[in-house]
Amino acid sequence: MAGWVKKPPDVRRNELLDSAQDLFFSKGYEATTVADIMERAGVSKGGFYHHFTSKDDLLEALVERMATRALARLQPILEEKGLDAVACMNAVLSRSRQLKAEDAPVIRATFDIVFRPETVALYHRLNRAVNRVMMPLFVDIITRGKMEGRFRIDDPTTTAEIIVQLGASTYNAVARAIEASGTPQADEAAAALDERLRQHGLAIDRILGLPDGTLVYSEPGFAKAVLNVPVGRKR
Repeated sequence: MAGWVKKPPDVRRNELLDSAQDLFFSKGYEATTVADIMERAGVSKGGFYHHFTSKDDLLEALVERMATRALARLQPILEEKGLDAVACMNAVLSRSRQLKAEDAPVIRATFDIVFRPETVALYHRLNRAVNRVMMPLFVDIITRGKMEGRFRIDDPTTTAEIIVQLGASTYNAVARAIEASGTPQADEAAAALDERLRQHGLAIDRILGLPDGTLVYSEPGFAKAVLNVPVGRKR
């Protein structure tokens, strides 16, 4: 359309992602249309579909971009001096929790989109996108741990794949915590999710051949901090 400026593809793609993020988190995913995104970004229909095949495709790209940016903030930990693989893994997990707490509103808005029965396929699609981004980081740490003799595993890549796939096992606990938000059951659901995350950490310890509790995968109250589950408020 008249008045639209031609821009490099990567710039235009990021403008579409920025526009979609603003709309998804202010207006809601379901209420936002492709036309809304096109108008906000100032692109034509052809311009949108040059980059994305659908709104779900755009959401996947948005989540992948978020994961890539998080990875960039985690990567320096691998280069810190004096950290063995266990200390490095714990530092990565700690920093990941901090980043999730900082990004809690965005994470909660994303969860509200995908943690519903009708969008479970989209959840798994987004989960795979995040895992693709984060896999090399965990392969790197696990490879280091095997070389140091700290992790009793055979193949670092397979082990990393198993560990990242464990994340999908928390789906039901997260969904229950979101559903309980604003109800008298909110605290109980958040505590159940915290316990599920603690058990997740124990499972990773055992996969890596570490004593229980070596890795700090989560902390009490983390679920409430990230999901912003209200305390005792009724709908």
